[in-house]
Amino acid sequence: MNNVSEKLNACFKSVRQKTQFIPKVALVLGSGLGDYASELKVECEVDYHDIEGFPVSTVPGHEGKFIFGYIEDIPVVCMKGRIHFYEGYPITDVVLPVRLMKKLGAEILFLTNASGGINSKFKAGDLMLITDHISCFAPNPLIGPNINELGVRFPDMSNIYNIELQNIIRKVAHSNKIKLQEGVYTQLTGPSFESPAEIRMLRTLGSDAVGMSTVVEAIAANHMGMKICGISCICNLAAGMTKEPLTHEEVQAAANEASIKFKKLVTESIKSFKDEFTI
Repeated sequence: MNNVSEKLNACFKSVRQKTQFIPKVALVLGSGLGDYASELKVECEVDYHDIEGFPVSTVPGHEGKFIFGYIEDIPVVCMKGRIHFYEGYPITDVVLPVRLMKKLGAEILFLTNASGGINSKFKAGDLMLITDHISCFAPNPLIGPNINELGVRFPDMSNIYNIELQNIIRKVAHSNKIKLQEGVYTQLTGPSFESPAEIRMLRTLGSDAVGMSTVVEAIAANHMGMKICGISCICNLAAGMTKEPLTHEEVQAAANEASIKFKKLVTESIKSFKDEFTI
């Protein structure tokens, strides 16, 4: 057993000492989207500080705890505050929460983030369904000895974002009259925002939105066989697309503005996921 596996098992044991709750859906909340947790019928909360060896979120707007509860009758674990590579943690710590939520019972991973829009048709406040991703400069979380109990050495990445879940989210958006963009999300390392030249590069590569999270989590979850979907909140237009400088406060403000339609889309989608996991 390697150190990554030992740490995962220790965290699992630590959480199980605090709750026996078994989630079916794992939800990761991005910057400025943390207040979604108020939508849950909460059973219990576990602070990251109280989990043995668990990395702690240091970013404003990321509170740092797991919330276990229900959306209608669907058991959900909500990650209120994620871990980012730019905080100085090794990449295996960045994806530790996702692996832990799978080990706790989650079969579906719903990823959300705040991002910069690269597609010229996007505007601040738009929601984008993630249909694929590009990893750029962020290390692959599967580097190192393969943990065979988690997944295979060379996992296929052809359909990372589950087609059935994408179709459910599309239908929910349509029935609730929520404008939903679609596109490819790219993760860079951060913490600096991208340069105008980097944005031009990403546009050439086919990216529609850019941020500092999500992709490595999706890779780790796909490795473990989870069904994955994702929504990106376009919180600003990326560097070089406007004359305004980029700030974290701008990201949080735009996410807050989009929160009503975001909450509706996520809640109604999760309610519609019932046929996508085992009872």
